[in-house]
Amino acid sequence: MKLSSSRFGFRKYLHYSTTAATVSAPAKSGDSLYRRISPLGAPTASIVPVLDQWVEEGRGLKKEQLQNIIKELRRYSRFKHALEVSQWMSDKKKFQLSFSDIAVQLDLISKVHGTKLAENYFNNIPEKSKVVEAYGVLLNCYAREKSVEKAEAIMQKMRELGQTTFTFNVMLNLYRQTEKHDKIDLLVQEMEEKGIKFDKFTFSILLNIYADLSHTTEMDRIVQRMESDPNVVLDWNAYSIAAMGFINAGLTEKALEMLKKSECLWKKDEVLRLWELHKKTEKIYNKSYISVITSLLKLDDIEEAEKIFEEWDSSELFYDFRVPNFLIGAYCRKGLMEKAETLIYRARMKGGKPLAHTWYYLAAGYVDVNEMPKAIEALKVAVSAFKPGWKPSGPVLVACLEYLKEKDLIAQASLLMEEDAVGMDGEATENLELKQMGDLGMDEEIKGMSELK
Repeated sequence: MKLSSSRFGFRKYLHYSTTAATVSAPAKSGDSLYRRISPLGAPTASIVPVLDQWVEEGRGLKKEQLQNIIKELRRYSRFKHALEVSQWMSDKKKFQLSFSDIAVQLDLISKVHGTKLAENYFNNIPEKSKVVEAYGVLLNCYAREKSVEKAEAIMQKMRELGQTTFTFNVMLNLYRQTEKHDKIDLLVQEMEEKGIKFDKFTFSILLNIYADLSHTTEMDRIVQRMESDPNVVLDWNAYSIAAMGFINAGLTEKALEMLKKSECLWKKDEVLRLWELHKKTEKIYNKSYISVITSLLKLDDIEEAEKIFEEWDSSELFYDFRVPNFLIGAYCRKGLMEKAETLIYRARMKGGKPLAHTWYYLAAGYVDVNEMPKAIEALKVAVSAFKPGWKPSGPVLVACLEYLKEKDLIAQASLLMEEDAVGMDGEATENLELKQMGDLGMDEEIKGMSELK
């Protein structure tokens, strides 16, 4: 199993030094500016005119507000726009960049323009700005390109400046990807000798490495360390990786033991316990709420999922319609159409925009409760909202077509059939939810093993 890479502590590593600057509660004027920037999703569209206009209107703008906007844009992988804000902040507003600001700008340059330009930027910054964070960004660049020698040279420089868990995580994962397994134990030994703590990403990388190599004794040791570490939220995925490793090694009973532990984590009480621990130890984002809500819905506990949703709804996080959308889908599957309609109305009043999936959930739900006129209208919106090539599931489409034919509404039936997107063998509602989760990415805090790239 691959570990998702961008998520093994890099965002925590690249933090702004200003503690007042938090993504979840930006200053009001910065929040308003972000609302202007947010709809400009196309990478080709420059957001510099929006920034310039804001200043021309005589509005105040603090450095912390721009830092918050950069954080938000980076969180949604809008790296080009984040870089524009970062460069505008230094070039036009003449804000002095902190060491962390420089490290963030370096990271953005590497993502937008590649490692070569990132190297040039790094070489041209003052020596005093070449702190451990900046070297860490360069290390991550070389690791992404699997440039082992360059990464090792940077790692050696960082030994002089002071290392963090993050730097070791990058190198461990690089050695895993390049199959330089002989160097892994030496790196682990160095961490232990220097008293550098393992975090959940360190454990995840090592667990995957030992599973790849069928080193069952080491796998067992890592699982035990994770279970005994109060700072690590052990999740079902860790047990699943260990189980696959034991299966590959032919230790079926040990694999079943891991799977049994994995299943226990899907009990409602355990999900809620992990959630409370997660809130105490980690920063909470929309993806965290989605993870716990979907876990509770899989356990068929709508009531608890509603409580978590209300908690999210009262937070100051960016309004991501995917959060209510999973609850809307559950309502529709249960035939609770009034609840679904109410939640959609409530979300729209807060500025949320229903997704294509939302309309399909409604269409399927209306078919189940035999409200066919509403089902047909919702299906029409779904078909127009999805990308070309999407196909609704057979039962929903067939039910709508049969109703239209019964009512002698042949023109409407033909219109549905003529849509390029429509077909008889489409995705079921459950598959749509899986796609949403795939688009979202596995939450590194609740789900654990996020993929390292």
